[in-house]
Amino acid sequence: MSKQTSQSHSIDLFAIAHDSMIEAGFSPDSSSDVGKEVQSIVANSAIPAAQSAKDLRKLLWSSIDNSSSRDLDQVEYAEALAGGDTRLLIGIADVDALVPQGSAIDQQAAANCTSVYTGVKTYPMLPLELSTDLTSLNAGEDRLAVVTEMVLASDGTMKSVDIYRALVKNQAKLSYEPVGNWLDGRTPVPETVKAVEGLEAQISLQSESAKDLEEVRKQHGALELGTIQASPVVDEHGKVLELAMVEDNGARDLIANFMIAANVAMAQFLEAKGGPTLQRVVRTPKYWSRIVEIAADVGEKLPDTPDSRALADFLAKRKKVDLVHFPDLSLAVVKSLGPGEYAVQLPGKEGEGHFGLAVQDYTHSTAPNRRFADLVTQRLVKAALEGKPVPYSIDELKTIAEHCTERDAAARKVERKMRKVAAAVLLRDRIGEEFKAIVTGVTPKGTFARIIKPAVDGRVMRGEHGLRVGEKVQVKLVSVEPERGFIDFART
Repeated sequence: MSKQTSQSHSIDLFAIAHDSMIEAGFSPDSSSDVGKEVQSIVANSAIPAAQSAKDLRKLLWSSIDNSSSRDLDQVEYAEALAGGDTRLLIGIADVDALVPQGSAIDQQAAANCTSVYTGVKTYPMLPLELSTDLTSLNAGEDRLAVVTEMVLASDGTMKSVDIYRALVKNQAKLSYEPVGNWLDGRTPVPETVKAVEGLEAQISLQSESAKDLEEVRKQHGALELGTIQASPVVDEHGKVLELAMVEDNGARDLIANFMIAANVAMAQFLEAKGGPTLQRVVRTPKYWSRIVEIAADVGEKLPDTPDSRALADFLAKRKKVDLVHFPDLSLAVVKSLGPGEYAVQLPGKEGEGHFGLAVQDYTHSTAPNRRFADLVTQRLVKAALEGKPVPYSIDELKTIAEHCTERDAAARKVERKMRKVAAAVLLRDRIGEEFKAIVTGVTPKGTFARIIKPAVDGRVMRGEHGLRVGEKVQVKLVSVEPERGFIDFART
């Protein structure tokens, strides 16, 4: 636990975050066995031998992530080929090379399953000595990676896929906002891009390839959503400075499209090898009728039975017609779709698919420093590449899938709470003010709404009867309880 204390009007945000982690069933503090393994790894920090790994360190690899991120899971490289094709390489940190299955570090990662980003403090799945250093694809460092190589036709369709281990070196650590603003035409080329010879052309080619991949997915019915999230910005003492809006841009879209392509490729590779896969599924929505009602509220008609292509067309149209309220519409649709979950797909069986992405086979493989499911998939892939037996039994994979789903939900709950704690600190001097809001949840536990500006969630304590998800309302802030993350509204 951090020794720092928050100065947000004597509310200790660090302590609240730590206690919230424990209450949610996480183990935020490492055991002595983990500490000993970390010391041993750091003392022998040479890159593990990997004779089968290709040496690709001379390629112009780069990473794009949050400016504050130090746990870099992926790097990218694109190359124009004759005839209009593009060779796209996505390198994923080979975490398994330093975190053996069954080790104390692995057992702790299996228990927590995910890094948790509270905004006040990050609780990493892996020790920082690994996740932000030895297993992070840091700029200028030689690192082992699992590479997905794809050849894309000029229209974005996949012509070939190859997966292999490689030695890589990140040539430039870039961040979403500067690169996104440039790609979206709002600012000139960032200095971090201009500083590396050839990188401007490289990122431009990556951007075009990402757009082609996205267009193919849209044609198959992938949903284009545009939610907004407010993340707390705190100083080193834990004082909440503001709620920063995290919005989509060209750089975030680039990485999202590349990661989706890599995850699909990994799932299809494992299926072709005849082994089990740990898939990420979003089932056909149970509450499709509510989505139909949401469309009807804006004068549009959707089929009575779930249809991802029809929903995708509806969302694309609404984005063009009413961009201002599109995030609110997206949020209502997301709530009605329901959360994703992990499931084991057995050899020869048809997967449940990912409704939102309109793909049949999808796994999580691109963030092994941050998600245990991705580390498990990495081990499955490496075993298949080397012709070794599957490193987990079917029952073990099913247990992992169930636990990762539960921990993923728990992490989101902690992150939501800490956003609300920070928001309550900012809002406590605004009791009695009225705000525009959208209803985000109607459950047996209560009715919840998110005010538009600032983007803050709370519970509607009065006048909530009859409200529906997606409905726009006017609410008054009636009370806040920062220590518990409680923000209460009354419908006006």
